[in-house]
Amino acid sequence: MKVNVGGIDKIIRIVIGALLLILAATGTLGVWAWIGIVPLATGLMGWCPAYALFGIRTCSTKQGKE
Repeated sequence: MKVNVGGIDKIIRIVIGALLLILAATGTLGVWAWIGIVPLATGLMGWCPAYALFGIRTCSTKQGKE
């Protein structure tokens, strides 16, 4: 897997994912907020399967090499 998520995109994914998981754990948003695991995981891994499918990259070419 090559990195295709970088910089600001990664930070936004981690923050939104963590926020959704916190709201799910406290019962504020309900069961659907557990979907926050997806942006959190993709932000931490630096790889998004949807980006890979559509050929999108938000990272520099230097980061995208393994």
